[in-house]
Amino acid sequence: MMSDLSPGLMSTLTRRIGNLPEPEKLIGGRVLRYDGLTLETTGFPASPGGLVAVTCENGASVEAEVVGFRDGRNLLFLTEPQAPIVAGAEAQLMPGGQFAQVGEALLGRVIDARGAPLDGGPPPRTDHTWPLHGIPLNPLLRTAVDRPLDVGVRVVNAALTLGEGQRIGIVAGSGVGKSVLVEMMAQHADADIVVIALIGERAREVGHFARRLMQGEAAHRTCLLAVPADRSPLLRLRGVRRAMAIAEWFRASGKRVLMIIDSLTRVAHAQREIGLALGEQPTAKGYTPSVVALIPALLERAGPGLPGQGTITAICTVLADGDDTTNDPVVDTARAIMDGHLVLSRRQAQMGLFPAIDIPQSVSRVMPDVTDPEHRAAALRLRQLVSAYFDNRDLVIMGGYAVGQDPILDEALRLWPQIRALIAQAQEERATLQDSRAALLALVGTGATA
Repeated sequence: MMSDLSPGLMSTLTRRIGNLPEPEKLIGGRVLRYDGLTLETTGFPASPGGLVAVTCENGASVEAEVVGFRDGRNLLFLTEPQAPIVAGAEAQLMPGGQFAQVGEALLGRVIDARGAPLDGGPPPRTDHTWPLHGIPLNPLLRTAVDRPLDVGVRVVNAALTLGEGQRIGIVAGSGVGKSVLVEMMAQHADADIVVIALIGERAREVGHFARRLMQGEAAHRTCLLAVPADRSPLLRLRGVRRAMAIAEWFRASGKRVLMIIDSLTRVAHAQREIGLALGEQPTAKGYTPSVVALIPALLERAGPGLPGQGTITAICTVLADGDDTTNDPVVDTARAIMDGHLVLSRRQAQMGLFPAIDIPQSVSRVMPDVTDPEHRAAALRLRQLVSAYFDNRDLVIMGGYAVGQDPILDEALRLWPQIRALIAQAQEERATLQDSRAALLALVGTGATA
């Protein structure tokens, strides 16, 4: 029949057929097992991290993520537990599940783990994508951490100076002021971009952060991503990875980024829930081996970029269960991979001394690279004075100490009102790096080398 057509018509049909779009190739399978949280489906080509739409009994669909394979079957983890899914339900692979939408349009916005707006505004019109799991950088090609970062908090600037591209943890028990301290840094830090990931926090705290930070000039440089505590552990993990991807894109654009994760412990809890659901063996405090692997993989994405790029300074809060700042597995793992830690003291908080940073127990490992010798000597002297005061405070109050027995303690007692004034800072107050250094030198500079 085709041979009966004229050459001209044949040519026209050939062109039209050649321009027809190819039929969309649908990839998916069927649900074989479901326990309310995890799914097993028939095998289909999909890598871990891919998103899958699973059809529910009512005709709607729920989102799940591919987390692995077993015996030729795909293992999926639901974003909405207890969805009405029946055996044999369709599971359809979704495009773009391993990428995050990034761009300038995210500044001034509050989004969730999927990138959808939480602030009532329209969806952000982003023009770029970035892998959720990041792009590995050659550590030998990364720039050095050699410039100080002004975080606007006097005691940190003076005694525990941070550097641009540093990764540091804020370690404390509950109710000691971690969130207030990171809020101060988010408001006052000298950074081009601030990316805040509130993972597993209270909904009230999410609203508080949004009301205080996402207004005025601060909002124009801030992206707030929130995944409250009542969301799926899968969404909590996707949320922190999306926030890190946003920060990485801004770093690649040459920006100095301050990345705040509140809290890293809730991220670890989410990974523990997923690991236990998938049959991993629990170790100390029920944490699975995947938790230990997650923390370094996440934190190593922060830091300085390649020449010509910017930096990501990561500040992560770490909850120490029962105020145990030494033996908690998450605290221990975070200490080992970070470039320092700020330990908050419940004793100082009970004294009304905020921010309640325990200077003797805290350390900034990059401070020697970003400060001058005079500054470092004064900071060391302040550390000695604060340690002497708190170690002997009860003894002095009971009258068991006579002046003249210990010159360092005598100086600490004499200077304590000025030391307290240096440490204490109102939440709305901003202390620049230069002013903090000057205040430290004025306080203990003359005796810094004694």
